[in-house]
Amino acid sequence: MRAEAAMPLPPLALTQGDPAGIGPELSLLAWQRRKALALPSFACLADIDHLARLSRRLGLDVPLVACSWDEVGRHFPDALPVIPLDEAVTAEPGRPDPATAPGTIASIARAVAAVRQGRAGAVVTNPIAKSVLYAAGFAHPGHTEYLAHLAADGGPPPLPVMMLWCAELAVVPVTIHVPLRAVPDLLTTELIVATGRIVAEGLTRSFGIAAPRLALSGLNPHAGEDGALGHEDATVVRPAVAALRALGIDAGGPYPADTMFHARARAGYDAALAMYHDQALIPIKTIAFDEGVNVTLGLPFIRTSPDHGTAFDIAGKGIARPDSLVAALKLAARMVAQHERAAA
Repeated sequence: MRAEAAMPLPPLALTQGDPAGIGPELSLLAWQRRKALALPSFACLADIDHLARLSRRLGLDVPLVACSWDEVGRHFPDALPVIPLDEAVTAEPGRPDPATAPGTIASIARAVAAVRQGRAGAVVTNPIAKSVLYAAGFAHPGHTEYLAHLAADGGPPPLPVMMLWCAELAVVPVTIHVPLRAVPDLLTTELIVATGRIVAEGLTRSFGIAAPRLALSGLNPHAGEDGALGHEDATVVRPAVAALRALGIDAGGPYPADTMFHARARAGYDAALAMYHDQALIPIKTIAFDEGVNVTLGLPFIRTSPDHGTAFDIAGKGIARPDSLVAALKLAARMVAQHERAAA
């Protein structure tokens, strides 16, 4: 009997990001290199006229086509598919403008809607500038919180967990964009356990790891050194490790953060949970500065993003590198394929 051919994956929904940043030109560059890099099909939710102007400015040979989701796969080999937004972009590269905020927000909301309707496989977000959105009255702390709001359907939002991923390391900051002095008060056993559960579930569901191994860092130097350098590791982190183990999750720690990220240590776990932002982001940016991907776990849809910001200072100059966006697109497609295998 002849084996049935695998169904093609649905296209990815790539958001506009801040149109004055590097996101739009990275989208153009990624499509231009689609064949050489074997990229999955994707469509940009953007202002097609803005992308056309930017393509001409950068001297890129990127044909564009406005289309529906049903037409993306047919057009992708020969032109960059664009799902047009109703909001025209007038901002110039490197000159952020709050007037662009409605289009940026609409791009995110429509990408999520497309995935939840089954028209797209995953959301891949280009970088936004929160300050620009705030100036236009944006009510959410940031990108991830807005995605959680969209996932809530009027109920309580899910807990979104930020995982930074590259081929050599997956790491999760338990507390994220908060001042360092606030971390000890925000860090609770319950938060660590909730984060660890979401990470373990995400690694199984989206990465196909049947029994994920988690390594938890200590908060203090030397993981507190038996209380000599702080009590939080014994009273907050260690009980969280015990609780995760009681749930059947292979968790270890707390480990001194300064010995967790060399190659031999990384071989012993599938994801590291760090207690604060820089503990997590310094190692992955050292290992994979250009190729790191931001993955949001805990949402009812797949979301990846480049692990960098809008880079207004280099926008429109033709020097931005699409490496992280390319990695985000490839990882999103890998996660979609894993979901489809699990559902088969």
